[in-house]
Amino acid sequence: MADEIKPFKIAIPDAGLEDLRERLRRTRFPDELEDVGNTMGTPLKDAKRLATYWAEKYDWRAAEAKLNELPHFTTVLQAEGFEPLDVHFIHVRSTRKDAIPLLFVHGWPGSFLEATKILGPLSEPSDASQPAFHVVAPSLPGYGFSQASRKPGFSADQHGEVFHKLMLRLDYEEYATQGGDWGFLITRAMGRRYAPRYIKAQHLNLDHYPQPSLMRNPLTFLRTMFSALVAGFSERDKKGFERSKWFRDEGSAYHMLQGTKPQTLGYGLTDSPVALLAWIYEKLVDWTDEYPWTEDEVCTWISIYWFSKAGPRAAHQLYYEVKHAKATDRTSTIEQLGEWQDVKVGLAHFPKDVLILPGWWAHVIGNVVLDKYHDKGGHFAAWECPDVLVGDLREMFTGGAKGAVKIP
Repeated sequence: MADEIKPFKIAIPDAGLEDLRERLRRTRFPDELEDVGNTMGTPLKDAKRLATYWAEKYDWRAAEAKLNELPHFTTVLQAEGFEPLDVHFIHVRSTRKDAIPLLFVHGWPGSFLEATKILGPLSEPSDASQPAFHVVAPSLPGYGFSQASRKPGFSADQHGEVFHKLMLRLDYEEYATQGGDWGFLITRAMGRRYAPRYIKAQHLNLDHYPQPSLMRNPLTFLRTMFSALVAGFSERDKKGFERSKWFRDEGSAYHMLQGTKPQTLGYGLTDSPVALLAWIYEKLVDWTDEYPWTEDEVCTWISIYWFSKAGPRAAHQLYYEVKHAKATDRTSTIEQLGEWQDVKVGLAHFPKDVLILPGWWAHVIGNVVLDKYHDKGGHFAAWECPDVLVGDLREMFTGGAKGAVKIP
């Protein structure tokens, strides 16, 4: 049946594991300048250490077995104008009848793996007074174990269309969304089309909203000018601007490359596991708040990309599509995703994310009901500080009617 939901198990062939180890052992490493640390990218010593561990000590089978303890599924879904895709997702249904359906959407260089730390606490809270959630965590098409579209133009709106159809197939007529990175933009694209009829609330952990302008957001613009010229921005806002400037000046070259020449980049990342490791590990370090990555965590994280159904290149295609998107009735531009939506919004700000802007700027994108600044954490909030993200979601949502939101 076309709408069938099938149980799924991760099962990488032995030949694939041996091919990976052989490629790692035959790596030709570059040289490195003296005393540069990580200013020029992944340090040589880290790349060699992790590549050796990945080849000689890392146990994928143990990681695979652990992941397979979770409820994985696949189903075939189709965005209008595109071919049907086999989409992978984790679905943890709470035992609570009043649980709120929650769609968790990851980004790059993340995967469904990011959600694994929050599944239990969200679905089965220890305190009955806390809200419970049915959690759906899909792999983006082209990521992990989801099939990729072979047609150009599969942008944020098409991802959102597929995920909305997934929620309806699971019998969730009303639901909430949570996302950072691509999850931010995809859930915003969903909000344009499906809020407030289906999507009742969005929780976001990336400050990707527009700087206020006098024409579009006069009150917020005047508040910004007052802060800049009279009262001054807070220390938190100043540090956020500094972090955002660092990202634009020193950390965003990947975005331009993946958004313009994903095919060229794909040859190296598909052929060389160390190239893939270095490309992603740099972000795991730069975009987190001194998170103590273990070798096993890094190797599992990268292995999901290496063993992905569509291959490592496919994960970059979305950058190209969003960068080149033209506004149509089926496709949104970045600017449109920052416009007002009739939806309740929760915000979480983490000091080592890649974009950190004043929370009150975001009041131009929807009805902001929760705006939380945190003292620690970075881009991968669900992985770095799962308790904090869970706490924010619990604060935002009540355990009452499906999709209800608690307004602090």
